[in-house]
Amino acid sequence: MTKAHVSVAGIERCREGGVIVDAHLDIGYNALLNGHNFLGDPAPGHLVSRGSLVNAGIGLVGATLMCPPAASRGHIQSLGTASIEEPTALFYRTGREASLIAQAQIGYYRSVGLELIRDREGLNDFVRSWSPGKLAAVLLLEGADAIERPEQLGAWAESGLRVIGLAWTRTRYAGGTGKPGGVTKLGRTLLAAMDRHGLILDISHLAERAVADVFELWRGPIMASHSNSRELAPGDRQISDATMRELGTRGGVIGISFYGGHLKPTGPAGVEDIVNHVLHVAREAGGPEHVGIGSDLDGGFPAKEAAIQTMSGFDAVKAALRQHLSADQIEGVMGRNWLTFFGRSLPPRVGN
Repeated sequence: MTKAHVSVAGIERCREGGVIVDAHLDIGYNALLNGHNFLGDPAPGHLVSRGSLVNAGIGLVGATLMCPPAASRGHIQSLGTASIEEPTALFYRTGREASLIAQAQIGYYRSVGLELIRDREGLNDFVRSWSPGKLAAVLLLEGADAIERPEQLGAWAESGLRVIGLAWTRTRYAGGTGKPGGVTKLGRTLLAAMDRHGLILDISHLAERAVADVFELWRGPIMASHSNSRELAPGDRQISDATMRELGTRGGVIGISFYGGHLKPTGPAGVEDIVNHVLHVAREAGGPEHVGIGSDLDGGFPAKEAAIQTMSGFDAVKAALRQHLSADQIEGVMGRNWLTFFGRSLPPRVGN
């Protein structure tokens, strides 16, 4: 075994145990905004808690630091679950406010004892020792305005941050969903800082011009934590076939969102729609090894808006995939592909 990647034996242990990896959950934000108790039962009408995740076989998650701007307050409230009492509650107007919102979420993850995977060796340790009931997370920043200045990135990395999405909607760093634009001058500086600190770039939510810019500027590890096919669900929130192909060429993984609006343009979505996106992304990105799960099930919307209404839906997805993929490929989609990606993309432990 080398220190460069997760051990093959460790990955096989997780495969045999059936560990699932979900690369995108807004656990901390919904706990602070809506009072969801991660250590208790899922909130009424929702699916995600620690217990529900581990009971579904999920062992590793992408735990986000979600930082929406004040202008998005109406959109989030329209999802029908936000108990927003103050006009500015957990919505930022300045980089400083975004930073405080993100730091509060880090504090929440610490308070509930969620283990953060910081490096390749830590992931190796997790993979070797994983058993049902164990849960850990990779920390992901969704919208980079929380980083007030790129030179502060070292402190964020020290706190455990390992994946950065430059935008949710437009930020000071890049254009985003519903707000076209490329990577800004400040965004280029942040990308250079990310490269120095060995961090991972998440292109989910980036505007099309910004995606083209990062493909030109970025040579480090790259992923899409929760992005579906634009061909199947039109709109700038999803990604194009060309983007999938480029991500596949670069060894990236694309997480499939379970939110109905990300799966089909109208009407309720179901497991068959998840499967359709898995197969489409696999075809365009170069194989099912580039596909994973990024369910976004704690994305502020109720379970009735998702393609699965109970956590047993993960088993239903596996069962439906058996009509199209081999058992080994299915285990990859459900978890091993993300483990392999993070095993080669997380930084090595300092001092090793």
